[in-house]
Amino acid sequence: MLIGSVERLRRYPVKSLLGEELSAAEVDRRGLAGDRERALLDLATGRVASAKHPRLWAGLLRYSAAATADGGVAITGPDGRGADETELSEAFGRKLALITERQPGATVERAVPEEVLARGIEAEVSFTVNELGRAAPEGGFFDFAPLHLITSSTLAAVDAEAERYRPNLVIRTEGEGFVENAWVGQELMIGPTLRLRVVVPTPRCAVPTLRHGPLPRRTGALRIPAERNRLVPLEGMPELPCAGVYAQVLVPGRIETGDAVRVTDADVRVN
Repeated sequence: MLIGSVERLRRYPVKSLLGEELSAAEVDRRGLAGDRERALLDLATGRVASAKHPRLWAGLLRYSAAATADGGVAITGPDGRGADETELSEAFGRKLALITERQPGATVERAVPEEVLARGIEAEVSFTVNELGRAAPEGGFFDFAPLHLITSSTLAAVDAEAERYRPNLVIRTEGEGFVENAWVGQELMIGPTLRLRVVVPTPRCAVPTLRHGPLPRRTGALRIPAERNRLVPLEGMPELPCAGVYAQVLVPGRIETGDAVRVTDADVRVN
């Protein structure tokens, strides 16, 4: 059944830095080629730097990362000039290392989003420590699974830009509200060969509310999901504000903007 089409493709070569727009990409078991292959490690804590802890790391969203032809990455600062580990360490007052391998048990700190909404990004708030990539293959610095999808219907419902939610795919859909909620547990075919399994709704943190490059702060990007779309992502978790869904790759393939997106009943399993 046809449910939409690929409106946008986005890649984030360094976790928590701004990403880049693509017209096409290869997708394999570990996700979209070049996505979240690197991260900044806080050498004092041994944790991956993430804007999920805004008081420490909201400023990461002033920097952007783009993959280079030789397999590397180019980081650009808010002044438009190139930036490296030394400059980033100086900017944040913490020793940072750009790493390419996710160690087993790698974690990030996630501020409690409701406390950030109520008290602001500079306030001392509670946070949890979350393991990266629990539903992703080895390698890559994914929060949970290797692909993140969000629909145009959801973006209209929350009245916010896609960039705030950091998806890999924006799916153009008909209908109102959080339509991708119904995709959880289903398999999607995108283009001629790519096959995905949608595994869980995406719980939202404070990141969508933050300044993203030229985009100003927008508290509604979290407040509206908190009011309209609270779900239990996984058994044992509380109801959380959600927008978008996470997916695993069943069959690799090439993806392009404009590709049709279909729900399929075919029985395909991850090898």
